[in-house]
Amino acid sequence: MQGERGTWSPSKSTLEKAQTVIDATASSSELYRNGFGMIASENIISPMVRKIVGSDLHGRYAEGLPGKRYYQGCGDFDTIESLGIEMAKKVFNAPFANIQSTSGTVSNIGALKALAQPGDKITAVSTADGGHISHARMGAVGLRDLDLSTYPWDEDRMEPDIEGACALIRDVEPKVALVGQSVFLFPTPLREIADAAHEVGAKVMYDGAHVLGLIAGGCFQDPLREGADIMTGSSHKTFPGPQGGFLLSSSEETSFHRRLNTAIFPGVVSSYHLHHVAGKVVALAEFEEYGSAYAHDTVRNAQAFASSLAAQGFDVLAESRGYTASHQVLTRHGDTDSGAGAKAAQLLEEAGIITNMNMLPGDTKALTPSGLRLGVQELTRVGMGPSEMEAVAELYARVLIKHEDPQRVKKDVAELKSHHHVIRYCFNDEQTTGYPF
Repeated sequence: MQGERGTWSPSKSTLEKAQTVIDATASSSELYRNGFGMIASENIISPMVRKIVGSDLHGRYAEGLPGKRYYQGCGDFDTIESLGIEMAKKVFNAPFANIQSTSGTVSNIGALKALAQPGDKITAVSTADGGHISHARMGAVGLRDLDLSTYPWDEDRMEPDIEGACALIRDVEPKVALVGQSVFLFPTPLREIADAAHEVGAKVMYDGAHVLGLIAGGCFQDPLREGADIMTGSSHKTFPGPQGGFLLSSSEETSFHRRLNTAIFPGVVSSYHLHHVAGKVVALAEFEEYGSAYAHDTVRNAQAFASSLAAQGFDVLAESRGYTASHQVLTRHGDTDSGAGAKAAQLLEEAGIITNMNMLPGDTKALTPSGLRLGVQELTRVGMGPSEMEAVAELYARVLIKHEDPQRVKKDVAELKSHHHVIRYCFNDEQTTGYPF
């Protein structure tokens, strides 16, 4: 019922709906407070970033670029975005940076809009081999109506077969040669692919969504120096900021910069979540200070975790290459398309360990895959190291190999996690925890 001055007295049913959301949010926070967040595409933001994301900027609008706006009241945001552009150029060592994208996928759509016309040819990693859905007909590639050919895959090395990929590029003569994956264990042999692509006049696009923080931290590869014309990425995976994306380029050409900026706005965004952009800028400042240590510690933890899983008896992929050079670890839990990965993920969740099932080479059904894709970037963020990785692997084994009751294991998961609530690698880390709700 409407009260004085236009206020409303909410009904019981609407209050109950709001309370349902509040309760579910608190429950989710509790799940991660007491458990292990090990989905490779996730991370937690710092308290300073969280403060910015919850600011008045959430409800504000800006279109265009700093100093060239379609709205009034953008002067302060111009300061923020201008600073962020310069910081992104520094952190990623890039002549060009656009920080407006609202996600990695939106960055990819914008990049493809800038580089190709509908009907043009593109080469990429197939989703069955670890390519992201935005690289496929079901995603951004299909949205731009591009003619897709996928690289042959080297299962032992978990990367594109380099000779076959270069031969494909020379044969197809694509407009864009896209590399990068969602399952991303090792650096891509980029120089060879870039040479072949540039030979036929193609632009090279590197999707660094998963490994962007490792790249910026100097411990994966350096795509913009290895032949990539464009690098896209997410701002919330191994780069530990708020939800959003980046578009970066090695080009010094002003005309190309204008094309990229135009592809983002008005190409794929209108106003672009100013609170998240501001949060990215704070995250860039934190990464400039702590990013190298965070990236190196993340890779070290992934390698320790993979080795510990193998020692427990798990089938960890890419043993011949040392399992991983990123934040990710892949494990096989049964026959191809058996659904063993889905069953393993469910049992682990019952024990408070949050993972995701994932297709491995040979799988053809996304909902019944044989594998898990595991990430250690969030556990690293809250201060876990190699010794904890060994303990986490033992907890995995208790659930999936020794077949202990997951509820019993869950108590030990919560005990280990109780010592790791403070977010590291950010400003004022000793005073803040990652689970405020």
